[in-house]
Amino acid sequence: MSVSASSPLPEADHHCDVLVVGGGINGVGIARDLAGRGWRVLLCEQDDLGSHTSSASTKLIHGGLRYLEHGEFGLVRKALMERERLLRSAPHIMRPLSFVLPHDPRTRAAWMIRLGLWFYDHLAPRDFLSGSAAVDLSQSPLGQPLHRQWRQGFVYTDGWVDDARLVLLCALDASEQGAQILPRTRCEDLQAYGGGWRATLVRRDALTDLSTRTLTVQARAVVNAAGPWAEQLLRRGMGVPAVAPAGRRGQGGAAHLRLVKGSHIVVPRLFEHDHAYLLQGEDRRIVFAIPYERDFTLVGTTDVDHPGDPGDVSVSDDEVRYLCAAVGRYLRRPITPEDVVWRFAGVRPLLDDAQGAAAAVTRDYRLEAQALPAPWLTVWGGKLTTFRVLAEQAADRIGTLLGDPRSHWTTEAFLPGGLLQSGSDTALIPASPVAQMTAFQARLRQRHPWMDLGLMRRWSRAYGSRVTLMLDGVHSRADLGAEVAPDLYEAELFYLRRYEWAQTADDVLWRRSKLGLRYSPAQRQAVADWLAAQAKG
Repeated sequence: MSVSASSPLPEADHHCDVLVVGGGINGVGIARDLAGRGWRVLLCEQDDLGSHTSSASTKLIHGGLRYLEHGEFGLVRKALMERERLLRSAPHIMRPLSFVLPHDPRTRAAWMIRLGLWFYDHLAPRDFLSGSAAVDLSQSPLGQPLHRQWRQGFVYTDGWVDDARLVLLCALDASEQGAQILPRTRCEDLQAYGGGWRATLVRRDALTDLSTRTLTVQARAVVNAAGPWAEQLLRRGMGVPAVAPAGRRGQGGAAHLRLVKGSHIVVPRLFEHDHAYLLQGEDRRIVFAIPYERDFTLVGTTDVDHPGDPGDVSVSDDEVRYLCAAVGRYLRRPITPEDVVWRFAGVRPLLDDAQGAAAAVTRDYRLEAQALPAPWLTVWGGKLTTFRVLAEQAADRIGTLLGDPRSHWTTEAFLPGGLLQSGSDTALIPASPVAQMTAFQARLRQRHPWMDLGLMRRWSRAYGSRVTLMLDGVHSRADLGAEVAPDLYEAELFYLRRYEWAQTADDVLWRRSKLGLRYSPAQRQAVADWLAAQAKG
């Protein structure tokens, strides 16, 4: 598409104020914010929600300590300002996480690390996260998993998040605010028409991958939040030409994306304590080793330029060996490629700032908006931690383009399931989200004593206060329906289909949960068979 239609088009199937293209964290965050301001919103995503970049992160809510070394103080401060705000908004899927940074004098001087941590502690206020401290690893339990040469280090605190569930909760909130959410619906064509946009959307069947229906949408404005596909949609789909930038790309002229692959591996648990490690490689890159799903350790990430199709991405054997070696340099217990139980990769759509090394490319974002040929906004870059403020700024820009600015509302808002107290409980809300979660789990256990501890923990962590939707009328394990796979009951599967757009086994086992880590191929197939039977109806 490139020009306005000159003759009348048939009546559209749907009319909305804003069409959001892209169901990753930025897209659903923008849809949520706009819908909460009263705009009529429709969001389409070509695959499952959050199935690409947004579910393939290192799963951190953080300011980005290493970005200080690249002078990105503004980005770090912006992320740190959001860190505790997000942890409060969804304490069921987020929690504080402390990191151990062993000191390697060959890569960075101790004074440099201390200075960086001082800035990290003071760039934004902290209400409940602890500040950094030095630690004698030769005397601390935190040093026991390490080789003896690592005698000194530092500890600081950030946050952990279930990234795929964060996407789903934002989409759910948008839906409950009135937005229409269409996963597995590809935007095939856009035309500027009648002062707005005419879009052609094609829906696909999740099980057969065949097109099932074509929809037309008339929208007053379009938000391009297509992540790694954003530049392709803008240039080819919306007909906006690339202009040679003035100076560095992504600064003075047209924005461009640099696609960088980040890969992770999951191995059996490498250490017993609940801290994570930030490990500095001899190449000055960092690798995280993070406690994961109680029995595992998540190791990542790499930074490799990805010139190919963003949808065709996988972890290479070289990357697996690199991550194993990075961990083996520090931890006494070596890991090998044979230890890997799961590997995943995603393509980060980074704002190209002409940096040489992929690891040095900025993680900041840019919003580009224009009124012609019809109102549109494109999101360039971004990261999980800044999704809310990005969405707020994007909604402001859209309101200006539509001539009707509307007030902010997400600053103190909870995500679905995040308000863990109700009624008389609200007067007794603990200050710490961790304390809130502990109190909520105790009440849940008291009200449903038949639930075993493992199921209670998993459900409370995944669904928060929305777990009551699954437990309404349930008085025993038998009321949950058949156990389709270990600890996965029909009640949960019905919930995921009804409220969270789950259609396939991968949707359930690798994004809405991580039960796939614990299941055999036969058990995963049992989940697939159950979902297929429900789809047939």
